[in-house]
Amino acid sequence: MAICQTVVNCPLINPAPHIEITAMLSFWDRDARSRRREFLQAGALGLGGLQLTDLLHGKACADSGGSVLRDKAVIFLFLHGGPSQTETFDPKMTAPVGIQSATGEVQTKIPGITYGGSFPRLSALADKFSVVRSFVTGDGNHDIKPIVGRDTLNANPGSLYARVAGTNRPGSGIPTNVALFPQAVVEGAQPAVTSFGDFTSAGILGNGYRPFVPGAQGEAQENMRLQFDRLRLDDRRHLLKRLDLIRRSMDQSGVITGLDRIQQQAFDTIVGGVAEAFDLSKEHPETIARYDTASLLRPDDINRRWNNHKNYVDNVQSLGKLLLLARRLCEAGCGFVTVTTNFVWDMHADANNAGVEEGMRYMGGPLDHALSAFIEDLYQRGLDDRIMLVACGEMGRTPRINDRGGRDHWGGLAPLLITGGGLKMGQVVGQSTRDAGEAASSPVRIPNLISTVLHTLFDVGQLRLQPGLPRDLTQQMAAVEPIHGL
Repeated sequence: MAICQTVVNCPLINPAPHIEITAMLSFWDRDARSRRREFLQAGALGLGGLQLTDLLHGKACADSGGSVLRDKAVIFLFLHGGPSQTETFDPKMTAPVGIQSATGEVQTKIPGITYGGSFPRLSALADKFSVVRSFVTGDGNHDIKPIVGRDTLNANPGSLYARVAGTNRPGSGIPTNVALFPQAVVEGAQPAVTSFGDFTSAGILGNGYRPFVPGAQGEAQENMRLQFDRLRLDDRRHLLKRLDLIRRSMDQSGVITGLDRIQQQAFDTIVGGVAEAFDLSKEHPETIARYDTASLLRPDDINRRWNNHKNYVDNVQSLGKLLLLARRLCEAGCGFVTVTTNFVWDMHADANNAGVEEGMRYMGGPLDHALSAFIEDLYQRGLDDRIMLVACGEMGRTPRINDRGGRDHWGGLAPLLITGGGLKMGQVVGQSTRDAGEAASSPVRIPNLISTVLHTLFDVGQLRLQPGLPRDLTQQMAAVEPIHGL
């Protein structure tokens, strides 16, 4: 059993005799298969598995990415449950009723291109992102295969990023790989849905490279401590309160004595920027309001008859805030952020799920609002070259609406949206058949999407030369091209 810890001793100017504040973050590695645990995390902090002063001196316990890394970040928005390609970005209004979009269409900013009727805001921003109408996931199974599956060696792509870049950013301690679920921003939200796959899997890379999950109560956080007078802090909210208490105590005590410059930097990192990156209250109120999707929640949504109606509620309350938090983390130095709400896009029109038309009223509005706010913000901040966002689900929906008014599972075609990253925007990539059931042009598959992500994050030619990376992964990167046209 290995242990990594960071200790900062902060004597007060006029403390009671023999009293000092000690901040110690510890992680015990219970995975006997791992050769070493390369990071530790506590609440909102994810700090390298080394003395924090060493981190600030520029030493890292993970391999340095060097010139392999591009100055880019990726946000992967996973639309869990499988959104319909027809009601999102390929409405097919010339097809017969029962095939065409049940929500109608809306003209976009691009002449001749329409989206489903739920997306008026995104339609006005169509020049700032691209949609792929020939994206094929290959099967209609409920899983999380675009983000974790056989095409990613059963690892979240953020884990590969962390393997190359290090699990924390030198100089700030910000985690380089984060997974955000509703609990990160909404107190009382349901836990992440894991019955269809583990979003935090690191596959053969080892558990040390799993994404950091703020606000959750999993095994990792159960093993983490930030100790002040033996008080245990289990999550981000309690951590922030404690850090604020320390900050006030230090301010009241005056100058910190006994610390050299590097030790002072270590303390400032713990009580400063890393925690603030996870704190949405640091944003301007107008920005928070701009992203807010909770305002779209109607009173009757809380008591819907569908068995998974709470998923709808969690989605509306959290989606905008999750994207805002993801943008903040990328600005602070995080390289890969997975964002997903709970299982909501399964529109069969059965005992568990709404039909397509009703379901899109619950899901389309929040997605239109949150994504448009994010895209506008991205461009206004000049981050459209540095940050790329990918939005897709695990599959699409049947070309024909079933006799209950829903669409069932379909692996032949699925929606895909990409914005930022310095890629070519304002276009539709690929074509679909008349019923939006299959690709009518060369299909874009999950390996092409993953290759696009990796080429955004890395100099892939250099990455293939890096020692210690799984051979299967480097071979896959060499064999698969990014999405043509982007």
